Amino acid sequence: MGETRELSVERLIDAPVEACWRAFSEHFEEWWCPRPWTTEVIEQDLRPGGRTAIVMRGPNGEEQRLEGVFLEVVPGRRVVSTDAFRFGWIPQAPFMVGTWSFEPDGARTRYRASARHWTQESCDAHRAMGFEQGWSAVAEQLEAVARRLDSEGRA
Repeated sequence: MGETRELSVERLIDAPVEACWRAFSEHFEEWWCPRPWTTEVIEQDLRPGGRTAIVMRGPNGEEQRLEGVFLEVVPGRRVVSTDAFRFGWIPQAPFMVGTWSFEPDGARTRYRASARHWTQESCDAHRAMGFEQGWSAVAEQLEAVARRLDSEGRA
């Protein structure tokens, strides 16, 4: 973790990079939140400077709105976003910089998702919120969508 104050999950997904990228970019609402939470995509403009805006809803009426911008988008390989800005580069209280990477590993994909925090306090809070369990569940859900898309593509 060190100076980056980074939390991360990594897994080998049993689907090719193309299917993982389609799951990430086209089926976001199906995998983003650990169930029973759901995701509503307001906007996902996957380009540097593009807006990311989602609403996560919990089973007891909880609602968490997230808005930020994409800093880097390398189609099929890597996405970096932050909530330090709203669309139009309007500063807001930051929580993290998120990075998602997809690397080919034979017919499978080495997936890595990480969150870097501005302060140790926010990193510790994210860990206490269940980062590892939540982001691991999300990775499993992403894999299930990618495997489905891969099997549909071969059918």
